[in-house]
Amino acid sequence: MAREGTEGIELLKRYYEKNGSQLVIVYGQKHAKIMKQVRAFADGKTSAFYRARSCSEREQLFIWGKECGEKGAGLPEYPQYTELFAFLTEQQTGKAVIIIEEFQHFVKQSGDFIPSLLRFLHCSRQPVIAVLCSTAVGWIENSMVCKIGQAACGIAGFIKIKEQRFFELVRAFPGSTRQEQIETYAVLGGFPGLWDHFEKGLPPRENICRYLLHDGAFLHEEALRLVAGELRETGVYHTILAALATGRQKLNDLFRHTGFSRAKISVYLKNLMELEIVEKVFSYDTEGRENAQKGVYRIRNHFVAFYFHYLYPHLSRLDEMSPEDFYDCYIAPDFRSYVTPFFRQVCQEYMEYLNDRRKLPFFCTRMGEWVGKAGTIDLIAQDDSGHTIVCLCGWEKPVMPYEDYEWLLFCTRKARLQADYVYLFSAVRFDGALQREAQQNGSLRLISLDSF
Repeated sequence: MAREGTEGIELLKRYYEKNGSQLVIVYGQKHAKIMKQVRAFADGKTSAFYRARSCSEREQLFIWGKECGEKGAGLPEYPQYTELFAFLTEQQTGKAVIIIEEFQHFVKQSGDFIPSLLRFLHCSRQPVIAVLCSTAVGWIENSMVCKIGQAACGIAGFIKIKEQRFFELVRAFPGSTRQEQIETYAVLGGFPGLWDHFEKGLPPRENICRYLLHDGAFLHEEALRLVAGELRETGVYHTILAALATGRQKLNDLFRHTGFSRAKISVYLKNLMELEIVEKVFSYDTEGRENAQKGVYRIRNHFVAFYFHYLYPHLSRLDEMSPEDFYDCYIAPDFRSYVTPFFRQVCQEYMEYLNDRRKLPFFCTRMGEWVGKAGTIDLIAQDDSGHTIVCLCGWEKPVMPYEDYEWLLFCTRKARLQADYVYLFSAVRFDGALQREAQQNGSLRLISLDSF
């Protein structure tokens, strides 16, 4: 599975270099810029491209045939798949490349598309790599194999283009301060397709006002389009997302607020999780299980979370106010608090970075968040022998006080953990008592935002 950067390109190159023909599935979220990586892979190679439409199979073949006709193909008005594949590869030299974007539109209408493609690849005299691309993540991971049956055995591999990490966003916004980059990450998440709609060099407030709050801006209603893309009964999904955005994260809380049955809520949450819009967070497993929450739901997609936290509850006022006044009235007062959980994600990424480079006191094989009934441990990291690092990520306060350190130790006892090291992250700095403690206590590490 690809993670970020150019890994998708590198994996495609490996399949391309193999002998014979291959069928590869490349998929990811809408704004993950899948096609940018696929086109970069195809650069310098002779390739053929088609973007599938949401229409009947007959209309699809008509449109595709017409496109091929514009390139000199003498095809029937409604060609067969084999005729299209043959034309796409007949003038290519070396290993032929066929790229089909949003191929799920073919499969959902026709059970013969994948089998026909596989038969063509098997019989082709020249090697071919067929790259089928899709932004229908939930369908790919949960429905496609059932739909195509035995034909799934002919797929050489799946490449998932995931969200990019925070440090990729840092490269995309080089002129911003680290605080501005984290705030931008809290709003847009790891999707380069969304980053493109913020102006580089502008502070987050101005970007939010110009390109998200402003009526007519692309991002203004994009969160609703993301939810509606593969789901019906959007009113039910909006209700659940709005409830999650207000902190109602348990099934019982959602039941009491929405009035929907628990069974119905569970089904809709499952659908949202398949689309990677919502996630179920399980507490890190420790001996203090009785002090941990059994699992809560959160909006996973940063952009959807921001929309339902700030815009959705106040749409009437958004229509009446200027973007700047709306920001100052509804976003500015608690935005620093809102960013806190996303800062935790950045801190975890930083710890993973150090761990990968063996720069932690020991190599950690497990990391996770402990969600307690009385408090939370932002990050626990352990090795196979049980050596433990606990982390606190302080974003809201300009100065992290010694009391926060004491609270972390309290939560650590509730989790029944013995911390070998404590890492404290602060957005700005630490108070004098913490600095003196760190000088005397070699197991306490203080990391400010400037250290990233």
